Amino acid sequence: MPTITTEESSTISTSAQEVDDQRQKGTYGQILKSSALVGGSQVLNIGIALVRTKAMAVLLGPSGFGLFGLYTSVLNLTQTLAGMGVNSSGVRQIAASVSVGDKKCVAETVLVLRRVSVMLGLLGAGLMVAFSRQISILTFATDRNSEAICLLSIAVFLTLISASQTALIQGMRRIADLAKIQVFGALFGTLCGVPLVYFFRERGVVPSLICVAAMTILTSWWYSRKISISKPAASSMSGAHIRQEVAGLLKLGLAFMTSSLITLGVAYAIRVTLLHRMGFEATGLYQSAWTLGGLYVGFILQAMGADFYPRLTASANDNVACNRLVNEQAQVGLLLAGPGVIASLTLAPLVIALLYSTKFGAAVGILRWICLGAMLQVISWPMGFIIVAKAKRGLFVGCEFAWGLVSIALAWVCIAYFGLVGAGIAFFGSYFFHGTMLYLIVHQISGFRWSQENKTTGLFSLTLVAVVFCGFYLLPLPYSVALGIAAAILNGFYSLRSLTYLLTPEQIPGPVRQLLAMLGLTSRSKTALTEFS
Repeated sequence: MPTITTEESSTISTSAQEVDDQRQKGTYGQILKSSALVGGSQVLNIGIALVRTKAMAVLLGPSGFGLFGLYTSVLNLTQTLAGMGVNSSGVRQIAASVSVGDKKCVAETVLVLRRVSVMLGLLGAGLMVAFSRQISILTFATDRNSEAICLLSIAVFLTLISASQTALIQGMRRIADLAKIQVFGALFGTLCGVPLVYFFRERGVVPSLICVAAMTILTSWWYSRKISISKPAASSMSGAHIRQEVAGLLKLGLAFMTSSLITLGVAYAIRVTLLHRMGFEATGLYQSAWTLGGLYVGFILQAMGADFYPRLTASANDNVACNRLVNEQAQVGLLLAGPGVIASLTLAPLVIALLYSTKFGAAVGILRWICLGAMLQVISWPMGFIIVAKAKRGLFVGCEFAWGLVSIALAWVCIAYFGLVGAGIAFFGSYFFHGTMLYLIVHQISGFRWSQENKTTGLFSLTLVAVVFCGFYLLPLPYSVALGIAAAILNGFYSLRSLTYLLTPEQIPGPVRQLLAMLGLTSRSKTALTEFS
């Protein structure tokens, strides 16, 4: 039998490590690619939404725009309740089946998901029609809007059907198609909806919302039809089997729905607390700060979540792979979020003045606290998906419920002691609690620990954020702004350097490679990998 020398053994071990490093670089490349696709679509969506909002505001005026907002709220709440979270659970079921190559199971899940979505859509629309008068009185303090709410039920039905088609696309990890659906649906909805409001003014508000839903279902159908799904055999779809599939969707789906309702309930409770204690103006200031504070981080979380959730679900039963994916996702999130959060802290007065007006200046203090909380949100967010991917429904709902109670309690206390800025402090405190709670839980269920890279990145980024935040309370304004700009540039350089190391040269576009070379930032190519192969 041939023997292997110590030198040869060392060479093989080194080469194997290089292969593993290269494979991990491929994972980071996939994370950044999907983040760029969905993130880019989110930027376009926000741009389209701003155009639609501006047009609606100009055409309808303040009172008509308020009417538009109320109808939108009724639509969102109804579809959340009627949808029962089955589309989110459908993404998990499809992704789990795809990961093991079970085409039969994928076909069965898709068939059941589509049928359940149609049933829930009809149920939601029917209930909206049946209780239209009560909804109108509760929302508008009059029953004169009940006919419009009956018409709005069409949008509920179309939205739920569209969501089932989008769940198939996300579960199959067709991220490019998902991004196109979001952009084209919003664009076509705006092109059709705005003219309706132009010609019919307030009477065109509900038809415009229906139009947006119709364009979304058309675009989602166009891309979902490209996915080849074999029709399951009739013998395999017995009544008992269908009930089993439906139960699987509803059990986890109800957990998602409960989570959404808790989030909506917390937001509602905090706004009501501000309204009763400080009035409408304070509520508006908090709303403006909350919207801006979550804008940049929201881009990152939505962009990463589109592909991260299906990938993590595929590895849910492998704790080592599951924990590695969460660490990778968290690292990319920290690198992307750090410079943006510091820039938001520094430029908060300018951003608020540009997007709103100088009358919203009192929102700056709240915005800075919300930026701190958003940074913690980026850290805690990937860990929560471990619980979801492992389908631990009770634990998932319990965590959300605990966060909700702490959020409301903190808001109640902080607003009483610190006034308006207390709402921002409560937001930060709630996510400090959320991150700590999740880390302790996922460590128990999967053995999760932060990687050394994340500890280093997190310590560096959080230290810079803390220094800049404190600078605005301890230094004169010009010095604190200069400190913030310098910290944002430093963190941006660090993030760019780290991201180039995580990618292979082939994963970086040519023009970007040339720019990085000019800056002295180049990806570390594993040339030995080719020799080993």
